[in-house]
Amino acid sequence: MSLPPILQKNLSVPVIGSPLFIISNPDLVIAQCKAGVVGSFPALNARPAEVLEEWLIKITEELDAYNQANPDNPAAPFAVNQIVHKSNDRLMHDVEMCVKYKVPIVITSLGAREDVNEAIHSYGGIVIHDVINNFFAKKAIQKGADGVIAVASGAGGHAGTLSPFALIQEIREWFDGLVLLGGSIGTGDAVLAAQAMGADLAYIGSTFIATKEANALEGYKQCLVDSSADDIVYTNLFTGVHGNYLKPSIINAGMDPDNLPESDPSKMNFGSGGGSKSKAWKDIWGCGQGISAIKEIQSAGDVVARLAKEYQAAKDRISVG
Repeated sequence: MSLPPILQKNLSVPVIGSPLFIISNPDLVIAQCKAGVVGSFPALNARPAEVLEEWLIKITEELDAYNQANPDNPAAPFAVNQIVHKSNDRLMHDVEMCVKYKVPIVITSLGAREDVNEAIHSYGGIVIHDVINNFFAKKAIQKGADGVIAVASGAGGHAGTLSPFALIQEIREWFDGLVLLGGSIGTGDAVLAAQAMGADLAYIGSTFIATKEANALEGYKQCLVDSSADDIVYTNLFTGVHGNYLKPSIINAGMDPDNLPESDPSKMNFGSGGGSKSKAWKDIWGCGQGISAIKEIQSAGDVVARLAKEYQAAKDRISVG
């Protein structure tokens, strides 16, 4: 298994920070990249659509300046997440911005489109596609994605139900290209475990919510510190797609987390137009089952340093054993 050239260097730990709806912003992405992991954000976080160009300018200029000042320790590349679903009426505009600013990595979710892949490939970018099962993994690669992100049970936000062991095994039976694993990964030990199972890199999201740079309410961040895996609820109520959310936020919104109704999957909505579903995401807080790794609110750089230290310690334990 060989990594694409863009991911073969400049990583202090083999991790891509997953795009966090509403929460990921330029400050978080820049901090992640400077610390040595791939930082990412959903294009839909930049609102209105014109703001996306402002974000891309800020990220590219700050990372370029950092790299010039630190030629021996350049930043990791960054990524933009595109929701490839019919409810996203901004898709083509946002893809055009990615092409204009030559975004190194594009993460696609909820649909795989050949024209989007071709647009990113036109300037040498790579496309990684979110999948929750082997069927969608095959479909993504057939349509030209360069790799897949296996989103297993326990991941924050939109998560699948398959064990990471089963999901990685099935994908690796036929695909020897780029594979990431997401789902309850919050420590350096778990990053190494993901690689042992067959993943190239780990996909970490929830841990970065409780950072100083993240665009999350302080109550949200503190709730992550105070909660555990038992406080995670799996439901499709809020967007039409099943995902994991913090029980306290559901209770605070006046709902019973143990008796939530089902949502109509055909009416998926991710707030591209700022509707009621978008507002719900501000009140209902997503998080994965790896929540117990979050002990305090830190800077993104401190989180990456912890992951790198734990990752190396786990490797050393194995080599000694």
